[in-house]
Amino acid sequence: MATDSETLPAEGKGQNETLVIAASSLGTVFEWYDFYLYGLLASAISMHFFAGVNETTGFILALMAFAAGFAIRPFGALVFGRVGDIVGRKNTFLVTMAIMGLSTFAVGFLPSYDTIGIAAPIILMLLRLLQGLAIGGEYGGAAVYIAEHAPPGKRGFYTSFIQTTAMIGLILASTFVVSLRLFMDADSFNAWGWRLPFIFSIVLLSIALWIRLQLEESPVFQRMKQAGATSKAPLKEAFGEWRNLKIVLIALFGAVAGQAVIGFAAHLYPLFYLEKIAKVDGATSNFLVATALLIIIPSFVFFGWLSDRIGRKPIMMTACVIAVFTYFPLYKALVAAANPAMAAAVEHAPVQVVADPRECSFQFDPIGKNSFDRTSCDIVKAYLARGGINYANVDAAPGTVATVRIGEESHTAPDPAKLRGEAKAQAIAAFQEEVHAGLSRAGYPAAADPAAVDKGRVIAILCVFGLLATMVYGPLAALLVELFPARIRYTSLSLPYHIGNGWIGGFMPTIGFAMVAATGNIYQGLWYAVVIAAITAVVGIFFLPETYKRDIEA
Repeated sequence: MATDSETLPAEGKGQNETLVIAASSLGTVFEWYDFYLYGLLASAISMHFFAGVNETTGFILALMAFAAGFAIRPFGALVFGRVGDIVGRKNTFLVTMAIMGLSTFAVGFLPSYDTIGIAAPIILMLLRLLQGLAIGGEYGGAAVYIAEHAPPGKRGFYTSFIQTTAMIGLILASTFVVSLRLFMDADSFNAWGWRLPFIFSIVLLSIALWIRLQLEESPVFQRMKQAGATSKAPLKEAFGEWRNLKIVLIALFGAVAGQAVIGFAAHLYPLFYLEKIAKVDGATSNFLVATALLIIIPSFVFFGWLSDRIGRKPIMMTACVIAVFTYFPLYKALVAAANPAMAAAVEHAPVQVVADPRECSFQFDPIGKNSFDRTSCDIVKAYLARGGINYANVDAAPGTVATVRIGEESHTAPDPAKLRGEAKAQAIAAFQEEVHAGLSRAGYPAAADPAAVDKGRVIAILCVFGLLATMVYGPLAALLVELFPARIRYTSLSLPYHIGNGWIGGFMPTIGFAMVAATGNIYQGLWYAVVIAAITAVVGIFFLPETYKRDIEA
């Protein structure tokens, strides 16, 4: 059988390898440009497409629309993974790139809720679903294509460039958004400027498609096709036979799930955290996250290279274990560095809500019909949730009117059962002003003081998050390619990757923010990432095989 080196002319080998990596990685740049862009602009999207609900609910709905694109990705993995194993790698990810790019571009021209009403969020959701469906076949195609071109002993190094370009996508998105925020006034940016990054995506799409058209089919697939060894039913073979399904499950719970939450806890969740919890302005938050990502980009390649020498498993499992024990202290340090006044206030004047727990609603209303003013507990918690105030719950006797304690101060909420109409509204407004004044006296800032943000410490903490992400993400593509036989590789690796990143990781910001809103504890959402990382560490250490010396022709 011919080797990869025999299929390529000696003098063009380097150029061909560069083209393969560049063309495949550009798709990942585009993929993550869009998804991070949507995350960066969640507040503007909430304003334009989810009008008519309270601010907390609108933001969570915007995050849910963001997560919807992730939710559909496993189905795209099934559709396009099957096509990739039957038809070929190259043509499949040409199609996925086109669908993905056009869906992103269309968001820039979508009319808002004020213009077309409920049709606006519905169309937005459909575009997110269409894009997520296409992405379901994108990553698997890129990973397989590069790995099947890479010489033995360099698969980790070659495929690590895919992971690197994911960060480039975020940096492009962050740079674009930060630049617009700096050079446009806030009203213009919120009115129409936020659309420009989506419209600009057509440029990235055109470049990526042109480069991908220069590619040839994967040599491994070509040899399989010539030998008549391609799978006729990759879905049945991958998921209907236990020997293959078992590896899919191990890949999901022993590698991808942990990679997904560690990745989002390093890149996107800190952005929401800085803006919504630490109250750092959007431009500064974007700058800090983008700077940290720029610093850690080379470590993707380093850990990919290292995994070619010592193995994929020890690097990835080490990151999962470190994440379990460091996330809570690191995120607390992040708040202290980004908003020291808030951290001091939480420490010296903690807020407590004393209320009958039966009167306290979950502070999330997906259809926007709950004004959270039917009980005294809801009045208190709705106000604190909107302000991102950390509070603890103290159970009171049945029928007790809710009270909010701020350090040594106590403020009793109005009892809506005794009030009606305008009197009720005035009482709630007066109570909110009273609590606002109390929070101010206790040192709780309405926004982080830009001069007090310790940018160096924030970036350092974000770099630690980023290094953990590169440890699990850098070797991942090579690991997944090596786990599965060539005839069902595209299908088999795409599904666990997109269940992990689409469902487990993609819903992390939504679930995390909802957990914070529901409990009042600004660190509560971190439990999601910690538990998933712990599960991956256990499953990976005991069941995930080492793969770095495997022959991927089989």
